[in-house]
Amino acid sequence: MTVEGRPLDPIVCDRFHPCVHRDGSMDHTTAMSMAIEAACGVRRFTSPNPWVGAVVLSAQGDLIATGATEPAGGAHAEVVALRSAGEEARGGTIVATLEPCSHHGRTPPCVDAIIAAGVARVVVGITDPDPRVAGTGLAALRQAGIEVVEGVLADRVTDQLTPYLHHRRTGRPYVVCKVAASLDGGTAAPDGSSRWITGPSARTDVHRLRAESDAILVGAGTVRADDPALTVRHVEGRDPVRIVLGHAPPEARVRPCTEWTEDLDALLDRLGGQGVLQLLVEGGATVVRSFHDAGLIDLYVIYLAPAFFGGAGARPLLGLATAATIDDIWRGRFVGVERVGDDLRIELVPQTSPHRDKRRTQPTGAPP
Repeated sequence: MTVEGRPLDPIVCDRFHPCVHRDGSMDHTTAMSMAIEAACGVRRFTSPNPWVGAVVLSAQGDLIATGATEPAGGAHAEVVALRSAGEEARGGTIVATLEPCSHHGRTPPCVDAIIAAGVARVVVGITDPDPRVAGTGLAALRQAGIEVVEGVLADRVTDQLTPYLHHRRTGRPYVVCKVAASLDGGTAAPDGSSRWITGPSARTDVHRLRAESDAILVGAGTVRADDPALTVRHVEGRDPVRIVLGHAPPEARVRPCTEWTEDLDALLDRLGGQGVLQLLVEGGATVVRSFHDAGLIDLYVIYLAPAFFGGAGARPLLGLATAATIDDIWRGRFVGVERVGDDLRIELVPQTSPHRDKRRTQPTGAPP
């Protein structure tokens, strides 16, 4: 299956197995699964807009069309699906992962297109927390006499849109920290060499993470030692904005980049205001520890290689101070474990994250 000519990413997307009634009609849950899959196919191309999927069903429940959000400035998922459906949408149902927008941004309100299409029912996964929407889209549809159904596969949609939702609720980017290590927790040999701990499949997956991120950050020490380009390769996607904590050498491959020497909280506030939905922190160890100690990491993505450094000389995963007692150890929660080639990809989230509680009063970033 493809969406707007782009193949779905097999690493990220759960494959959809159609489930339809004997008469060929489709229920809301099945249609929402298709919408989620459509959104998955455009994950790397829509930011700062949310990656949304939509499905149009006929009045009898038959599948008519699917759509997904186009790159920023293009049509939203609902409009893409309705254009494909044409007059067949009249009297039918549109199923969308996120509440349709009700404000003028780069494009007109989606609710206007839905009302004009003569749709009888709108099914959504979740409401949009952006204060320019925040239930007003659904209210406008109900006022127009359209039936609204909320909360279909809400947990799956929430998981898919976590960076966007986090940004709209906090005004800051969702911070993802990537680390590659051996099974005994080493990230580099005593001489500093670290290429490559993991295999090619894991490295390709890292490039997918880069493509999903609006900005990528490393320390000046990593730039001097490894001279990384921090671009997207091996997968289709845009290069993230490159940020160096400190100063990069004039000839560094990471240039052009933003050099930052101020407070990390101020950096996250600035990036959030610029519409950065996801920030990928790639190292080195000192930078990762700084974000960790400040409680600024929302998701840890750890690639574990089937290898041992042995001894105690390898550079540690985070280089944290040793906990004095078992009660002092840092704890998180595993949210994903996946085999990637010969390596393991482990995802965990902290039990608490101080900057998650920050609330903004004005919308940030580009209008969705």
